[in-house]
Amino acid sequence: MMLIRELRKDETGLLRDFLYEAIFIPEGVDPPERKIVEQPELKLYYEDFGEGRADHCLVAEDSDKVIGAVWTRIMNDYGHVDDDTPSFAISLYKEYRGKGIGTDLMKEMLALLKDKGYKQGSLAVQKANYAVRMYKKVGFEIIDENEEEFIMVCKM
Repeated sequence: MMLIRELRKDETGLLRDFLYEAIFIPEGVDPPERKIVEQPELKLYYEDFGEGRADHCLVAEDSDKVIGAVWTRIMNDYGHVDDDTPSFAISLYKEYRGKGIGTDLMKEMLALLKDKGYKQGSLAVQKANYAVRMYKKVGFEIIDENEEEFIMVCKM
């Protein structure tokens, strides 16, 4: 049975795995080595997670196995819009994608952030990523773009 719950303290190491899974790899391109998540611009997604005021993480669990995660923090990442807006990261293991689990995770996290008093959330997504449709479905709107990515914001 599928369960959405908060990430436990002893599970923060999972964020490295899910960050790697979140890297969008266009068709025909070889995936990068796992150590790519050690780069400074990627480490800020998981390093010391749980210490920031906007550090929140929900996981999807199926038969006692964590299969996906959505997490937020205020960080100077690609989706950063201001110091009061948490940036989103979301990832599911490949075999669980396309089943609505990501949508459920996003909706739960948006509700959690709203309860905590946040006015909006943001993210950056590669234009070619199929997840753009899901983000729009849960309420994100494109506010800016560069050659490769959309910057999207969801008002609460």
